[in-house]
Amino acid sequence: MLNHELLIAILLLSPVVGFLLNGLRFRSKNYMLAGSIATAAVVVSFVCSVLLFLQLLDADAEHRRLAVSFFEWIAVDKFKINAGFVVDQISVIMILIITGVGSLIHLFSIGYMHHDKGVTKYFAYLNLFIFNMLILVLGDSLLTMFVGWEGVGLCSYLLIGFWFTDSAKAAAGMKAFVTNRIGDAAFIIGMFVLFVTFGTLNMHELNALAPTVLDSSWMGAVTIGTMLLFIGATGKSAQIPLYVWLPDAMAGPTPVSALIHAATMVTAGVYMIVRLDPIFIMAPNTMMVIAIVGASTAVLAATIGLTQFDIKKVLAYSTVSQLGYMFLAVGVGAFGAGMFHLMTHAFFKALMFLGSGSVIHGMHEEQDIRKMGGLKKYMPITHFTFLLGWLAIIGMPPFAGFFSKDEILWQAFSSPRGHWLLWLAGVLGAVLTAFYMTRLMALTFWGKSRIDKSVHPHESGLSMTIPLMVLALLSVIGGWIGIPHVIGSALGNIPNMWEHWLEPLITKIPAVAGEGVEHGDSSLEIILMVVSVVLAGLSAISAYVMYTKKEGSSAKVAKAFGPAYELVNKKYLVDEAYFAGIINPLVNLSRNLWYYIDVNFIDKATFKIADVANGGGSFVKALQNGNMQQYAMYIGVGVVVVLSFVLMR
Repeated sequence: MLNHELLIAILLLSPVVGFLLNGLRFRSKNYMLAGSIATAAVVVSFVCSVLLFLQLLDADAEHRRLAVSFFEWIAVDKFKINAGFVVDQISVIMILIITGVGSLIHLFSIGYMHHDKGVTKYFAYLNLFIFNMLILVLGDSLLTMFVGWEGVGLCSYLLIGFWFTDSAKAAAGMKAFVTNRIGDAAFIIGMFVLFVTFGTLNMHELNALAPTVLDSSWMGAVTIGTMLLFIGATGKSAQIPLYVWLPDAMAGPTPVSALIHAATMVTAGVYMIVRLDPIFIMAPNTMMVIAIVGASTAVLAATIGLTQFDIKKVLAYSTVSQLGYMFLAVGVGAFGAGMFHLMTHAFFKALMFLGSGSVIHGMHEEQDIRKMGGLKKYMPITHFTFLLGWLAIIGMPPFAGFFSKDEILWQAFSSPRGHWLLWLAGVLGAVLTAFYMTRLMALTFWGKSRIDKSVHPHESGLSMTIPLMVLALLSVIGGWIGIPHVIGSALGNIPNMWEHWLEPLITKIPAVAGEGVEHGDSSLEIILMVVSVVLAGLSAISAYVMYTKKEGSSAKVAKAFGPAYELVNKKYLVDEAYFAGIINPLVNLSRNLWYYIDVNFIDKATFKIADVANGGGSFVKALQNGNMQQYAMYIGVGVVVVLSFVLMR
């Protein structure tokens, strides 16, 4: 078996080779060759990921850590950073998701992008993104992670604005780039705070140096440092208040949405917090803020999803909402549950984004679900796989989303850092998710056809349907490795393999008397589980009836809610508020500074100085005109001045 150093090197370099091979032939329009090169590059990385996973599986549970340092990157006095990478129980999950789901998305792209003139450039960007995402999750220090963090931000800008000749799509790419820079600035400052506090940016060392006493002050170094890192996470993982870029990012090609905004980049913030869980646990105020922001984002985005008609926008707000669940989990200290939902979400959301791409492809680029309906008979494979993804995302047992969602809700209720209000917010988010996702299914695949007669829907080819089938299978069985204890006990002591795998690296919140609920309280856990499933099921049924049996009732509901519905439909006017309160004032301030400081002060002062210099030069030039008589006069005047000075003494 290959040693882990070589495997990690191949894992990282394979996408780079794919990027360079396609990058050197940007102008080529051979989509099959470009797609094959890019897909093969990611498949090689996936094989390396599997081999690394098997090596970890063979190792002792307490020593599952494969580290490699390729070279010394930065050495300034005592500050040293190596180009070091680590594969352990947490990062191996991420690289399996990134390369596994990434391979399927690359394969899907071959069929989806075959008509595009810039297909070779597209695949080059995809490979570059995979490389940077691997740097992010494998880096052994915050600084190395930040290189990948910025790299995926750059690639997302390039891919979201891929069709940059369309001004709206170009603006969406710029919006994503600028919004992420706000969070990234906070991330950098957070790194400075942690370095000053602990003297290192190596994450293994930071976790080992984590304080044993809670930093309960809002102004404590650990609280400030972790809060700044979380602000960085809100940018990358689209949480309040920096979530506004992700819905607009749907302007990019649909496979990009599946890769960046479902399975990889947007989960970077969750991964970073799980990676540094010992530090975050010692900052209870930060954890509380994370949980509240996560719960609020889950509900807010879900309500907006109720009113959207663009198939990709519905899924975009669903992604924001599901990311909120992940932050709710890590905020209450359920780091394992947060990672679990990260994985299951990667399966069913990538499936649904690719399914929407199949629908858009089959509908000749139509994205408005009001112009669809009855697609079930035209696109049977897409419909069936999308159906499985729908059952997973609304949390129906035994699909993948049920197990991870239930664990988050239980931890939100029972954890020492949890609260029944957080549980209630999570349940409300689940109910809303069941409604708007059923609405999406009904308007797209079920009910009466509203398709224009000029459009002839058709099923997609094998390169697009095979990834759908694989992801559908994972959406069904992907959650079985994390069966809750209460269900596992009832089925004959089936172990929770997910919890066992992560246990050595997941820090548990110190138990406090009178806080939280014991996990062994099976009756309460079952009751809460049944409540959430029943409420989500009733919500899905009501949406099904409203949008298939009584199609006019949705319009009546919208009319009944009136201004409230309009407010939600306009996304709570958040973008408008940002423009009115922040962006436009900054633009106006910048224009005033430019006009009064740059144009009227700096430019005019520069011109005056230039005029003085020019005038002085002209004067000196006039003195040096080559006229011998004038020079003799200068000499005479000089002699008179010198003699006068001597005589006056």
